[in-house]
Amino acid sequence: MAFEPEIDHLFHSKLSYVEPGRKALSIADITVAIHDAYPHDTIVGYHLSTSTDISYQVYTNTQTIYINQYNGKVLGVLTAPDFWQNSQNIIHQLHLRLAFRDNHDTGKLIMSWAGVMLLIILPSGLILWWKQKRVSVRKNSQGRQTWFDLHSMIGIFSFVFIMISTITGVIIGFENKTTPLLNRITSSKAIERPEIKIVAQANSKQIPADSALQIARLALPGSSPFDINVPAQTEAYSIRCRYPEDRTPGGRSMVIIDPLTAKVLYLESSRTVPAGTHLKIANRAIHTGDILGIPSKIFASLVCLSLCCQIVSGVRMWWLRKVKKQDKNSAN
Repeated sequence: MAFEPEIDHLFHSKLSYVEPGRKALSIADITVAIHDAYPHDTIVGYHLSTSTDISYQVYTNTQTIYINQYNGKVLGVLTAPDFWQNSQNIIHQLHLRLAFRDNHDTGKLIMSWAGVMLLIILPSGLILWWKQKRVSVRKNSQGRQTWFDLHSMIGIFSFVFIMISTITGVIIGFENKTTPLLNRITSSKAIERPEIKIVAQANSKQIPADSALQIARLALPGSSPFDINVPAQTEAYSIRCRYPEDRTPGGRSMVIIDPLTAKVLYLESSRTVPAGTHLKIANRAIHTGDILGIPSKIFASLVCLSLCCQIVSGVRMWWLRKVKKQDKNSAN
């Protein structure tokens, strides 16, 4: 999950990677190229890569089209999620809610309370480790003793980092409780996005997408707009943006623009959000490993791997102890 975008690009390398050019085409030029290639498709949105070597994506009513933003060449299409994308989604949903789908979000509740249990188990492991303070695997150790040493060594080196990952995960899991708490701690108020509905007049004409992008850039100086919809008659332009310091692929900034008057109806910048929202964003970035980019993603993955090792070594110790107990009972 930490490397979802990178792995997706790897598995779809022919669709994803392009040779960087001097300047990307305008949305209008890309629209013409798409309409020439797929005249019967209706464009519903654009995804503009913020990396110079990653292609743009154009969403239509039937498919996702990958296009070279420098020369307008169509690289390929995906009409439905393929095996890798489906696998990504399953893994994501397993992590978030055990892949449960119900109105009460039971899976998310289970995962959240599992995090709470881990917050109890981790300190108990530290207390048990303190008795021997084992930080290496003893020479000539065998069987359960080897697994015990391995369990202790990995546990003490990863304790703080697993604890941080667990705390941040619990905060996300109980966000309906923790978000108001963060706002109270920081004496800030959450941003409420207004419900926007556009009333189209007779013969009214929408501003082009390129104009909407320019308005978004002016509204959020220094940001890179990367996701834009094609609004229906009663919809507004909704443009998601990223600042250079925003590590998360989805960005944390947004501009909503009236497509008829070109007026900014709503503005949300990750640089100016209230302190409570800043903490919420930082918490999620720490949990996912996005906080420092690739290095922290690698580190987060290693932390998860260490937790897997703890599970395996713990189960193995329990099993060997059970076998030993059975053998002892048989001997008696």
